[in-house]
Amino acid sequence: MTKRVTYEDVSLVYPGSTTPAVSHLNLAIGEGEFLVLVGPSGCGKSTSLRMLAGLEPISSGRILIGDRDVTGVPAKDRDIAMVFQNYALYPHMSVAENMAFALKIQKVSKSEIERRVKEAAAILDLTEYLERKPKALSGGQRQRVAMGRAIVREPEVFLMDEPLSNLDAKLRVQTRSQIAALQRRLGTTTVYVTHDQVEAMTMGDRVAVLKAGLLQQCASPRELYDEPDNAFVATFIGSPSMNIATAAIVDGGATMSGYTVPVERALLDQATTSNVLIGIRPEDLHLADEGIEMTVTVVEELGADTFVYGVATAADGSIVDLIARDRGFTAPRIGTTVHVRPERVYVFDTEGDQKRLH
Repeated sequence: MTKRVTYEDVSLVYPGSTTPAVSHLNLAIGEGEFLVLVGPSGCGKSTSLRMLAGLEPISSGRILIGDRDVTGVPAKDRDIAMVFQNYALYPHMSVAENMAFALKIQKVSKSEIERRVKEAAAILDLTEYLERKPKALSGGQRQRVAMGRAIVREPEVFLMDEPLSNLDAKLRVQTRSQIAALQRRLGTTTVYVTHDQVEAMTMGDRVAVLKAGLLQQCASPRELYDEPDNAFVATFIGSPSMNIATAAIVDGGATMSGYTVPVERALLDQATTSNVLIGIRPEDLHLADEGIEMTVTVVEELGADTFVYGVATAADGSIVDLIARDRGFTAPRIGTTVHVRPERVYVFDTEGDQKRLH
């Protein structure tokens, strides 16, 4: 039976280090929820998963699966199934034997093992490959066998640590949709780790964004995109990334590169300095007769859309990269100066955690 998962003020400091790999993590994952942990390398996402799996001892706090405190429980007794980045299949065993191995160790009856393996193979479209060895399978098929090995155990929680990293781009897109559909069909609570924000946005019911061991925000993909809590979340979520530049507070808004971006005074009054960070998503930045001055460096014509890359001068004198997305087929020439005008802006503080002002 699937269970909820709770991290209560969980921290981990590795021996010999003073900086926590994960610091005061509080996270509640609902029954049957697909939660994705995402962030750059070294942010603590895999460590968080391994603590839940029982592969890393936590320094403080506690972890619950359902109402059961599993903080000191060995990994083998936690009723979780884990899918790793490398498939870790036994090369001398057939697909069926690989999927059944954990059940044999648990001394499950032969008839029950056969039933579960056949059911999992049917779900994963592996029925015709049950007698093959891993070397006779493609990368995507091997990953599905690794998934099947987890499914047959019928665990309370699935844990997946970057399971698509070894697949090529096309297969990765195909397999991620299969995993998301499979999780919804099985209804098993799933915690999924990835560094790919597109993967996170397309798969998760909710997405938890981590940076340097700290949880930045946990919300639905749409909320993360539309209502980021800080500048880090804003730039990490979305492709191409959000444009961020320093702008000086003036009457009527915030100014940079020869243009005053209209911003409500109530937002600017929350700023801790005379500058703010202005965030503009590429799809909200368009070529115009007047606006922010930008020198064009690259133009990508993608048919219906054109991405115009350029550089502009921020209020602090630094040079910032900007990306504007426009429709149509009229593209400016590289090296020319154009004006781009934002339709929607986000405003962030320049200090501390660079919180969004709202």
